[in-house]
Amino acid sequence: MAISFTEENYLKVIHRLSEATSEDISTNAVAELMQTKAASVTDMLRKLAEKGWVNYQKYQGVRLSAEGEKIALSIVRKHRLWEVFLVDKMGFNWDEVHEIAEQLEHIESDQLIHKLDEYLGFPKTDPHGDPIPNKDGILPELAYSHLSDIKANKTCKLMGVAQDSAVFLQLLTKLNLSLGAKLAIQEINEFDRSIFVSINDAAPIFISHEVAKNILVKILA
Repeated sequence: MAISFTEENYLKVIHRLSEATSEDISTNAVAELMQTKAASVTDMLRKLAEKGWVNYQKYQGVRLSAEGEKIALSIVRKHRLWEVFLVDKMGFNWDEVHEIAEQLEHIESDQLIHKLDEYLGFPKTDPHGDPIPNKDGILPELAYSHLSDIKANKTCKLMGVAQDSAVFLQLLTKLNLSLGAKLAIQEINEFDRSIFVSINDAAPIFISHEVAKNILVKILA
């Protein structure tokens, strides 16, 4: 069954919202991420339901069907593989690739995506640390913690970000924070929960709680 770019974008947004809750997704939540009116979302959800890609009842929210989930994961897979390609092979910064990948993710060729995956060495995560579904739509399990939850005198490794806006990624770059960076927590400020942290054994700097809660890490010691 033919699918439009807009329909793919809706399925991807519903999938993204569903990752954070087991409840049905509201029309308003979809409208906010799609940057459109709730009435337009309602019309699209009806169309997606008619095609069997979502389970939708007016005033009760929406969930992806099994087929809709399969399509959404395929789009996520393509998006994240293209981001890896753009960073690792084309030299883009991690804050530059999202919009480009948004265009490339709509390429239909399964053969191209399989070859791309193979060419990149079957990566498990994208440049922001997000898991990449395999060809069967299975996501690798990643057990990461938020930097804001790590106690003082612990050492950890930066594995990803929970917020991948360009301005946030640019801030991390200015702070010399990138995937794989070693972070040694020196002190946690009791007043505002900001942290004093050494990055790759350099002189410690302060990082706000807002920034720390959007950094995903793995404890080393």
